[in-house]
Amino acid sequence: MKKLHALVVDDSALNRRTIAAILSDMEGISHVDVARDGAEALRLVEAKPPDFIALDLEMPRLDGFEFLHLLMDRHPLPVVVISAHYGKESIFRALELGAIDFLPKPHGEEAPLERLRQQLEEKVRVVQQLSPLALRRTTVGGLDLNLERNGLRRAHREPSVIRRVPSKVIVIGASTAGPRALVTLFRHLHDDLDAAIVIAQHMPPRFTYTFAQRLDKTGVMKVSEAKQYERLGRGHAYVCPGGRCIEIVPSDRGPALRVVPPDPRARYVPSVDQLFESAARVLGDKAIAVVLTGMGDDGALGVCQIAKRNGQVLIEAPETAVVSGMPLAARRSGVNHRALGIWGLGDTLADLTRPAEDEA
Repeated sequence: MKKLHALVVDDSALNRRTIAAILSDMEGISHVDVARDGAEALRLVEAKPPDFIALDLEMPRLDGFEFLHLLMDRHPLPVVVISAHYGKESIFRALELGAIDFLPKPHGEEAPLERLRQQLEEKVRVVQQLSPLALRRTTVGGLDLNLERNGLRRAHREPSVIRRVPSKVIVIGASTAGPRALVTLFRHLHDDLDAAIVIAQHMPPRFTYTFAQRLDKTGVMKVSEAKQYERLGRGHAYVCPGGRCIEIVPSDRGPALRVVPPDPRARYVPSVDQLFESAARVLGDKAIAVVLTGMGDDGALGVCQIAKRNGQVLIEAPETAVVSGMPLAARRSGVNHRALGIWGLGDTLADLTRPAEDEA
């Protein structure tokens, strides 16, 4: 597999040296450059574009946000944010500007450098598998995802009491680059979806509440972090809390949610397979599975259960997904499915969940 040329951008000399040294020791890295701020980093990118960038957010002159905005307009490249500024809003702003993932910066005398090394190795493997086409298509043009500021947000349509129980449930699994893909998808959802949405996005604890709030601002669906035994409502989306897993369970008033601790043996948290398999058991042909960008194979077993019970399976086209691992794994499972670009999924979901003529 190709070795990568990396660029570390950080105003702290100690952090630059530490991160650059870790990367230099990796088999997947051929060369590491360093920059003290975004302005110096842009000059290096212009002279010799790297294969990926490890970026701090808080820097003098040109900070990480301004750098991302300029970079994605001029030279869309894979960026992993490594920042001690661990504010959740800041992280999601960076992801929306084009970063593919984030890591907390180690700090203190007993900084967990081995943990950082492991996480960086994982991100290097992700970058080696990125789709260049998808990276260009999702970043060129300076896509601004703050819909409230742009005046593009549409008012939520409150579900009526009579129609509150959805006729279909859309279960979505995503991992690396998933937050950006989900924001794009939610921008393209229709306001007449006769469905609820349940999301398993691989994400650490403490971040999913803020992520749900940001998704809530992007379109017509009401979005919240899932609560224990909450009943599914039409026109509402639910994000699995970080560090937990989520299942769909039956109740006397329609399908509901159960939030559970992860199995100690689980490879992925939250588990997309666990969500999909519960949807298959409880909903049968009323379940629609959607597999978005991500590394690994989470969801591949679950889509088999959905298809076995005559549910629908959609995948983000591997050719255009930022990280094609999860969509490819679903495709290789052999189930009947439709592969679509992220922009086309909204229309297809509208077709699959359109209310019957006599109920409209």
